[in-house]
Amino acid sequence: MSKGAKIAYRPIGLIGSLVASSIAATLFQLVWKKVARADDAPTAMQSEYRLREILLASALRGAIVAVVKALVSRGGARGFTKLTGAWPGD
Repeated sequence: MSKGAKIAYRPIGLIGSLVASSIAATLFQLVWKKVARADDAPTAMQSEYRLREILLASALRGAIVAVVKALVSRGGARGFTKLTGAWPGD
């Protein structure tokens, strides 16, 4: 891919990353409410939660973020390819 196409893809990738973060945060909150029957997930600095609960919440959040980011990145790359004919990752 040409240097110009890579530069042109950067804003698309940045916007996709912001969208993915927002979607992942919302999805994590919905999943956590169902799994834990609690409104907010524990964080590492909250002493009232056991380490097991904090690690579970962190692992779940990480998995959701990774999957959503991959889906959004792949979708953005496919859309970019349809518009330009060049795959942004190559």
